[in-house]
Amino acid sequence: QVQLVESGGGLVQAGGSLRLSCLASGLTFSNYAMGWFRQAPGNEREFVAAINWVGMGKTYADSVKDRVTMSRDNTKNTVYLRMNSMKPEDTAVYYCAAQFYGSGSDQKSAYEYWGQGTQVTVSS
Repeated sequence: QVQLVESGGGLVQAGGSLRLSCLASGLTFSNYAMGWFRQAPGNEREFVAAINWVGMGKTYADSVKDRVTMSRDNTKNTVYLRMNSMKPEDTAVYYCAAQFYGSGSDQKSAYEYWGQGTQVTVSS
């Protein structure tokens, strides 16, 4: 049974930083590209960042590309999303997702597995 479990969310002040983690189990982690998406109330789930299965190719949404870094540690079956200079508009539930042998797509439909999400709230 595949499980993706996000952690690291919480309340942060504008300008602050957070590091989200996503621990994967039940799959051969190194065979999967991983993505981060987020969904704010009333909005569709949107792409944030992705990293390919090799870990060398990374893609970021334009809205965050100067403020976030995604990485993976295949020895720990974990991906991370470091967010800096956070803004109130970053407030959302953040989800990680897994794409088999993927390039790290920005499309939700490309991902086979999803976590339950972790809430991030940025106060002004």
